[in-house]
Amino acid sequence: MFDRRWSQLADILVNYSVRTRPGDRMLIAMTEPETFPLTLAVYEQAVRAGAFPQVQFTAAALERALLLHGSDELVAREPDLERAGLLWADTYVGLRGASDPHALAGIAPERLTAHRRASGIVSALRNAQTRWVLVRVPHASFAQQAGMSLDAMMGFFFAATLRDWETEGRRYASIREVFQAAESVRIAGRDTDLSFSTVGRTYIVGDGHINMPDGEIYTAPVENSARGVISFEWPATYAGQSLTGIRLEFHDGQVIDATATTGETFLHQILAMDEGARRIGEFGVGINFSIGRFTGDILFDEKIGGTIHLGLGRAYQECGGKNDSALHWDLVKDLRAEGIIALDGKTVFANGRFLIG
Repeated sequence: MFDRRWSQLADILVNYSVRTRPGDRMLIAMTEPETFPLTLAVYEQAVRAGAFPQVQFTAAALERALLLHGSDELVAREPDLERAGLLWADTYVGLRGASDPHALAGIAPERLTAHRRASGIVSALRNAQTRWVLVRVPHASFAQQAGMSLDAMMGFFFAATLRDWETEGRRYASIREVFQAAESVRIAGRDTDLSFSTVGRTYIVGDGHINMPDGEIYTAPVENSARGVISFEWPATYAGQSLTGIRLEFHDGQVIDATATTGETFLHQILAMDEGARRIGEFGVGINFSIGRFTGDILFDEKIGGTIHLGLGRAYQECGGKNDSALHWDLVKDLRAEGIIALDGKTVFANGRFLIG
């Protein structure tokens, strides 16, 4: 039986997240077969709103086939139809499933980075050309990865997404105002003391218009300002490969030393992707306290209330960022048990709670 919660979520995505208007051309990116129930619900809501939706299908198994058997030229080629679709579309709804989180395991790192470089160019086009939203759709392996039953995961997912996002947005905006008024940020915690400038940059509220679930504020640090070290407690995944124990040291805005407990060679290859990959393109603060556990999926984990994340590589131009890269890779730092955020020298967050107001 069709779960009516898919229709409720699709209504939010179509009519709130991407603000669909009659006559809009909507590209629905269906990744993995298990996203079909939400794909169908979004398609129906788009038609009801007077838009013209088109569905594009991708899957990790197809990507693996390309990376295993394709020539170097094919692996590094920009996906033509995806590029054309983004140039055609007014809105983009990306429905992300991942039936096998290790589908790209065993692929040579240099092929992965070449392929991700090409994919990153298309992602930048999505940001520039469309009103877009990305959704991570739960499935059995995702639930297992998070240590939950599938039923519990679905309840967790819908509780985090079927919300009054206009009300949430007003609450998030009050936090944003405090950060926007500051010129410098310091993050301190376990094996971490990192500072950077946000002078002249704009903080944006993530209130369901770009990610679902949402719940963050984010900006683009001044490109040459980051100094210090930061360590990440949780694993980070890139191109299907998990890296643990990442520690980065910055000077004049650039990573000058990078280590990892596992995946260190791959980490160095990621950072060597292009000139901008060693700089911070995004600083984000997780403010959705309804998401309280690590799942191993960045679209959830970067929203966890009491965390911060750094996006290495491409900056969001709407924040005033200038760093250009095919890479945009978010790394999440947990500050709930041990850590502070200080703005212009004043602590505004400590050990799991905001000290604002």
